[in-house]
Amino acid sequence: MTDNRSFEIVHDTELPATPERVWEAVTDGTPAWMFPTDQWPDVKTVQEYPTHLVSRMEGPDGWFNQLEHVLEPLEDNRARLHYVHSGVFADNWDEQYDGASRHTEFYLHTLGQYLAHFDGRPVVFTDIQGPAASQSPEGFERLRRALGVESARQGSPVDVELDGVGRLSGEVDFSNQHFLGIRTKDAMYRFFGRNAWGAPVGMTVHDFSGSGDSTATAKAWGGFLGQVYA
Repeated sequence: MTDNRSFEIVHDTELPATPERVWEAVTDGTPAWMFPTDQWPDVKTVQEYPTHLVSRMEGPDGWFNQLEHVLEPLEDNRARLHYVHSGVFADNWDEQYDGASRHTEFYLHTLGQYLAHFDGRPVVFTDIQGPAASQSPEGFERLRRALGVESARQGSPVDVELDGVGRLSGEVDFSNQHFLGIRTKDAMYRFFGRNAWGAPVGMTVHDFSGSGDSTATAKAWGGFLGQVYA
């Protein structure tokens, strides 16, 4: 049996960019701060540029997934975002809701980091998943230790040499029990403790250096994660 139940995740935040720039980031610019969404089979049910956007996907038996962005201009080229993610979860409602709501906080924080530091710069996006061994209860803690940021907080400096990856030098821009963000001069590194929800630990790299190579990045970081969980 399935337990289909509706959900709604609401998040309000202020972003360091105009509504026009935020609109660009949440439509065509998602690889720069989240992941590519250009292949999503969604329908823009509301498109009131640059203040109101609703994207919706529908499926059988009443299933749907919907993202709403309401943008309000503020002084100093800033914008207020009212974000609503709604839809239907099938099975494991509590776990899925917890995971989705926590991911929302991290993604929208990363959106703000992108707009503040890299807005408009070309990006090379890479997604790397850890091995099955990373799904253990201590999986994310092992990664934080390997990165040398076990007790780091937001604003803490990072300067570490990683085997097979090279030097990682920047600062922690996000840190909690399940997520870690490190921003350098030319990139954002996002680490996801999805072991908390029964999945492997994962990471994304958003490279704004102008010389990014997704294949090489995936190989280097994949090798590093393999060592962490060997």
